Amino acid sequence: MRHNFVPSVIFSLGKEIYHYVGEDIVIYESAEPFGGVMWPAALALCSFLESNKHAVNLEGKTILELGAGTGLVSIVATLLGGVVTATDLPQVLSNLKANVMRNTRGRCRHTPQVAPLSWGFDLEHTYPSSVYRYDYVLAADLVYYHDYLDELLATMKHFCQPGTTLIWANKVRFE
Repeated sequence: MRHNFVPSVIFSLGKEIYHYVGEDIVIYESAEPFGGVMWPAALALCSFLESNKHAVNLEGKTILELGAGTGLVSIVATLLGGVVTATDLPQVLSNLKANVMRNTRGRCRHTPQVAPLSWGFDLEHTYPSSVYRYDYVLAADLVYYHDYLDELLATMKHFCQPGTTLIWANKVRFE
């Protein structure tokens, strides 16, 4: 039996159209306080990936995006040929998945995955490092408040094994 995904976005702030990798990318923002809006570092990271696509060759590489939010970075990484898993908190996944699927369906060799991920210290149980290995870990504007920095760093340490490249774009807002 085939099930069609129907996003459960209750409120949308509007849509924005971005242009990367020769494609128009339509992003719907939501009312989520952090994962539902476009942050400046996501745009900077997308520009970096596109401008440096020969030096940072994502073609066929396994990629994990932490705190994917609206999904723009994961979409661009998928359009650049990556095998992408976009992650965020469970309450953000509906809009994230809708944006990712809308902008990659029929355009990419690899279908991106969307998965829940709460940062923390005990990830080995749900994401065993022997199974979840990535060539790249991408992150953009993850830390608005530094209250979760320890959990984020533990999560990065868990997924960044030898051979993994971490690309993290962030605006420092608080000292």
